[in-house]
Amino acid sequence: MLRHDIQPGKLVAGFFLTLTAVVYAGDAEGAWEVPWFVAIPLVVAGLCLAGATAFLAHAIRRHRSSPRPGHAPEHGQVPDAGIPDRVE
Repeated sequence: MLRHDIQPGKLVAGFFLTLTAVVYAGDAEGAWEVPWFVAIPLVVAGLCLAGATAFLAHAIRRHRSSPRPGHAPEHGQVPDAGIPDRVE
């Protein structure tokens, strides 16, 4: 199985959309009464938090992968020697 990056923004979005579905499923079963407009703030808040989470995760991932001055490159990274990739 191929390894892939964890995407916490999608996890947060999925959580809020599932929460909205559970709220309305409870309303449909008669467990509680929910006004129709409750879905709007739940979905919008979830998407905003998902976007912020995805942005933060991307920034952290980019910061960790950037080479630090004075440190040796990690396994699989080739230091930039200033040699062009293609010679014309």
